[in-house]
Amino acid sequence: MILGAIEAGGTKINCAIGNEDGKIYDSIRIDTKSPEKTIAQIIGYFKKNPVEAMGIGSFGPAVVDPLSKDYGLILDTPKQGWENFNFLGALKKYLDIPMVFDTDVNGAALGEYRWGAARQVNSCVYMTVGTGIGGGACIGGELLHGILHPEMGHIPVRIHPEDSFEGICPFHSNCLEGMASGPSMEKRWGKKADLLKPSHMAWDLEAYYLAQGVVNIILLIGPEKIILGGGVMSQGHLLPKIRKNVQLLLNGYLKIGYLENDINTYIVEPMLGKDSGLYGALALASKWENKQLHGVQYEHKKTR
Repeated sequence: MILGAIEAGGTKINCAIGNEDGKIYDSIRIDTKSPEKTIAQIIGYFKKNPVEAMGIGSFGPAVVDPLSKDYGLILDTPKQGWENFNFLGALKKYLDIPMVFDTDVNGAALGEYRWGAARQVNSCVYMTVGTGIGGGACIGGELLHGILHPEMGHIPVRIHPEDSFEGICPFHSNCLEGMASGPSMEKRWGKKADLLKPSHMAWDLEAYYLAQGVVNIILLIGPEKIILGGGVMSQGHLLPKIRKNVQLLLNGYLKIGYLENDINTYIVEPMLGKDSGLYGALALASKWENKQLHGVQYEHKKTR
């Protein structure tokens, strides 16, 4: 079965064609501009490369319940011009195929579960640290949803005693995303994260905040694998600092092998690299074969 995949981020959108076994045949990058311009480019790509079903992993917040009349709607995103945009509906105007819609990080969690770092465990959480911070959870092959979807980037964090930065989140100021995302690091230090030396104190603060996010995940969900990806995490010296801070923050609580003796194989980088989200969208599309999504029977509705 020929499947389509869309990984929609705030900076770029990756589109690909592949199959249910995780094989990608072709892909393209599109800059995230206005919805009209961006959707036109996406449609153009898939008109030239027809597929039988589509998986979309999008930035959020978004409506991911297939039973909702607003399924596929982007909600109050900080991405200008995309607020309350019906992403799924815009695609269905031009592509009359089954489509599965979820967040990009939920998709990435599913991709890593199917073909990456979590393929030998029953549960995982994928967190991305880049333009924003978000997280997705996959348990037994099913993605975690409730009244919406996980919003791990907006959990409150304790401010480091030596930190006077107020945070950049337009909704919560000093939440995890407001304090530790790529743009927050740039505003705080006056340069992009990848230009900061490994010895810069920025990385100690970054590890402190990200470790708080990880500890919350451990205590709330207890996944068998935590995967940290995104542009900021491409700095190889950051992950060991996060692991160390996680152990310090737990302070001996939860004396289990994962956290005491095996943390290097518990908190890991994505095995699928920068393409976790794209493979995740492909994994979402492959769910169409089973017709069973989010615990409900999903039917394709033609638009004409």
